[in-house]
Amino acid sequence: MDAAFTAEQDEMRRTLREILGKRCGPDEVKAAVRTAAGHDRELWQQLSAQLGLPGIAVAEEYGGVGCAPADLALACEETGRALLPSPLLATAVLAVPLITALGTAAQRSALLPPLAAGGLTAALAVPGQALSTALALTGDNAPGGWAGGGRAGGVQAKAGEDGGWRLYGEVAQVLDGHSASLLLVAAHTGGFARSRTLLFLVREDAPGLVRSRQATLDETRPQARIQLRDAPAELLGADGDNATDDGVLAALAATGRTAAAVLAAEAVGAAGQALARTVEYVRQREQFGRPVGSFQAVKHRLADLYVHVQAARSAAYYAAWDPRQGGLALAQALEALRVTSGEAIQLHGGIGFTWEHDAHLYFKRAAADELLFGPVHRLRAHAAHRAGLFTTPQEKVAV
Repeated sequence: MDAAFTAEQDEMRRTLREILGKRCGPDEVKAAVRTAAGHDRELWQQLSAQLGLPGIAVAEEYGGVGCAPADLALACEETGRALLPSPLLATAVLAVPLITALGTAAQRSALLPPLAAGGLTAALAVPGQALSTALALTGDNAPGGWAGGGRAGGVQAKAGEDGGWRLYGEVAQVLDGHSASLLLVAAHTGGFARSRTLLFLVREDAPGLVRSRQATLDETRPQARIQLRDAPAELLGADGDNATDDGVLAALAATGRTAAAVLAAEAVGAAGQALARTVEYVRQREQFGRPVGSFQAVKHRLADLYVHVQAARSAAYYAAWDPRQGGLALAQALEALRVTSGEAIQLHGGIGFTWEHDAHLYFKRAAADELLFGPVHRLRAHAAHRAGLFTTPQEKVAV
């Protein structure tokens, strides 16, 4: 493994940091999340046009940059530093890989170019509070019971007489679901006897689709509640290829591995920035006639945080190279962000607890990401289970 970054990767990171430094300060972030879209549309178009940000991991034949997911992870480390509110996670990290893996040739040709250009945004709608399970981060996603299991709840799909599909049900906590132009909805079909989980495409103007933005702990991760009232939908992929849901569940799990690596890098970026701002503050803030950072106890706390962040960064970079390690890297990165952001509030003293100061934004990002993709102990437990750490010698022989 060569851990050194290429000149192109360094240039991408430098350019992205420069743009975000000018356009994505704390005041701009707070203003952007309070817009109807939940993000700065003008900045999103700039990042799409100048850097091809949403198309970094999209093949060149579909108008993307054609880079590896590792490049997307490095870019997200910079967006994490700025706590950038954008459709990047929902569109490029969750939706694009699923369309690439499961879509027909016609669907890929129609959807991937506008997604890569940033003109079209997408969101993944998973029933219940089961996004981490659907992506196989905190447990196996087979046989798909997280989506309703053919019983009441979740989203149900029914084949129409015209050859199309109709969806009915409700999904909460859909990232960027209120503003996405395209929804990828996980739904059950086939009833109880032949239940299978499939993915469907729902356009923003589909009749019977009702979307409402929800109040969230972390405003930089806008979420929505989606209601489907006999809404028309298009099956992602060909019906013959999706006779069983094995392909869908495998694609979700593969997307989850890459998403974990990207989220780990993003969390590391946020943790590193929270630490850097805290170090800068304790250098300037004086107590008893000397800088707060000169006290030995404060130095020890900052040193511990530095070790947390650097260890998480190493794990995130390794996961970007080998996404199979994404779950463990995400666990370490989320823990580093939680610890660092909490200590940042403490070391800022009284001002750190105020609503006007932006230290709470990093703490909310840590808590919200654990609610969506964790918690940390479940990420680690599932990674240990997959590695066979709790398997007896007899079971290993049987396998």
